[in-house]
Amino acid sequence: IRSLARPEIQALEPYRAAAQVADTVRLNANEVPWTSSADTCRRPLNRYPEIRPTRLRASLAARYGCDPAQLLVTRGSSEAIDLLIRVFCRAGLDTVLTMSPSFAMYGHYAQIQGARFVEVAACPGRDFVVTPGDLLAACDATTRIIFICSPNNPTGGLFSRDALLEVLEARADTTAVVIDEAYIEFADEPSAVELLSAFPNLIVLRTLSKALAFAGARCGVVIAAPEVIDLLDAVQAPYALATPVVESVEDALGKAALDECRRRVHEIVAERERMCSVLPGFSCITRVWPSSANFLLLEVEDPMRLIEACRRNGILLRHFGGQLDRCVRLTIGSRSDNELVLEILETLEHA
Repeated sequence: IRSLARPEIQALEPYRAAAQVADTVRLNANEVPWTSSADTCRRPLNRYPEIRPTRLRASLAARYGCDPAQLLVTRGSSEAIDLLIRVFCRAGLDTVLTMSPSFAMYGHYAQIQGARFVEVAACPGRDFVVTPGDLLAACDATTRIIFICSPNNPTGGLFSRDALLEVLEARADTTAVVIDEAYIEFADEPSAVELLSAFPNLIVLRTLSKALAFAGARCGVVIAAPEVIDLLDAVQAPYALATPVVESVEDALGKAALDECRRRVHEIVAERERMCSVLPGFSCITRVWPSSANFLLLEVEDPMRLIEACRRNGILLRHFGGQLDRCVRLTIGSRSDNELVLEILETLEHA
């Protein structure tokens, strides 16, 4: 897997920041010796955070079932995607492959890097399922990364374990296969992390933005072979995670917070299934795709009419255009939020 990275990245040495040693007077990093009166953190903000947050890394590794050496903490999954493309893709030479529709940031970061970007179109009539054969047929000698979002955003569908195994085996020595599990907590599916020991070309992305309700903290992880983590570590900026973020995420990983998280996820899944059963009863909604995430993709006779009606009532929905031009993505909110959506649909039904 290391040999797939750009040669200049393989040769890159990580930045060596000023040493950080507990119980010492730090006069080596040009930090000021006083704390601000606005500083309320456990660790003083006049000091740089750890270059890489050791305690947080260990806690996240325990949560996700991997060794700390297999994990890098990132500023959300978005930074992880950016780092991976920069590490593996040479501008003008290498290819990033994914399915369509899927998370738009894969293409965004490929464009920034100057990598070729190839999308395998999914068929709405097949519930947007893309088969391993579809993906592998689109690969060539330049394919360095395959991004698979599962559950997929914005369709909500899962890429099956058997399908993932087929792709991993077929591209074992030629391509990094990235499974983006941003929504996996809402699915009845185990994480692909358990496959890491068998497939060095597997990379898993996780985030605290969704199920842990920490989108504002901007914290995610890359889980991969230690060789991959070392490459990413050399590219990631030093002090990437701010002290307040590190401390808040440490708190979010406590037992009480995780117990609450599990309860809240159960509530969202129950609301998702309730909405999935009720929404097809409205004549303006022509299809509701099955979802394993915290949202539903709806096919609507007049998407803009629904979007505007919701906007007038203080609710925002997502419209994508293109092959999803007749579709609206509805995030599952609280029960009262969801009831308001149903009331708006009822009003439209009788307008």
